[in-house]
Amino acid sequence: MNNIIIHSKFTSYSKAISKAIRDFESSGKTVLKGDRNTIKSIEIEGLNMNIKQFKTPNIFNAFIYKFIRKSKARRSFEYGVILTQKSILTPTPIAYFETFSWFGLKQSYYVSQHVTYDFDFRVLIHDLKIPNRFEILKQFTAFTFKLHEQKINFLDHSPGNTLIVKSDAGQYNFYLIDLNRMRFETMSLRKRMHNFRRLWLSKAMIHIMSVEYAALSKIPLPEIQKLMLHYSRQFQKKIDSKKLKRSGRKMTFKTSN
Repeated sequence: MNNIIIHSKFTSYSKAISKAIRDFESSGKTVLKGDRNTIKSIEIEGLNMNIKQFKTPNIFNAFIYKFIRKSKARRSFEYGVILTQKSILTPTPIAYFETFSWFGLKQSYYVSQHVTYDFDFRVLIHDLKIPNRFEILKQFTAFTFKLHEQKINFLDHSPGNTLIVKSDAGQYNFYLIDLNRMRFETMSLRKRMHNFRRLWLSKAMIHIMSVEYAALSKIPLPEIQKLMLHYSRQFQKKIDSKKLKRSGRKMTFKTSN
């Protein structure tokens, strides 16, 4: 059984989109080929779009995604529509496609409009000399504050999931991608600061961003800075610990030989 939902603005592309998904392996240009997902870029009747193929779920998750929880493709589409309605930038959601067996989900795809961007947030971490870095960090903080005020908890708020486009007069637009993990809820201060943890912020970045967030939220700077630093360092230590354990296991294995 197949299920395809196409946004009302793109119904005229229905047949072409369905064909592109059916021919996914042989059509389009590969943008990302990962262990979990594959993204391809394709032009259909003058419309540039990206098709994301999610990893085939295991037996347990296949059952979950059919009977209990929405698939990642469906969530990406529905969350993209909600973000657009709330005036949060994201590549325009076009469609999602699911194939099911009697037991569960077999395969799923999310289709969105292609966005040409200048860089992503990772550049701000690794290139300290990028022009207007201070201003971009301030504007990104304002963007995150807007998410929080709109009751959007983007659970994958990480460096690779925000595309940055420079506009006129020194302004920057921020586009969220990888949308399938999101909650729409009122966010406490702790939850807001916890939301910054995956961005892998340096102390200098935390200072810039906490000053801006404090000014926007009218919350005392020491409180903002303390929590943002705490959750950021807690997350970084956790990741470093995992890397060290994996490295240790490899070294032990080699030594035993």
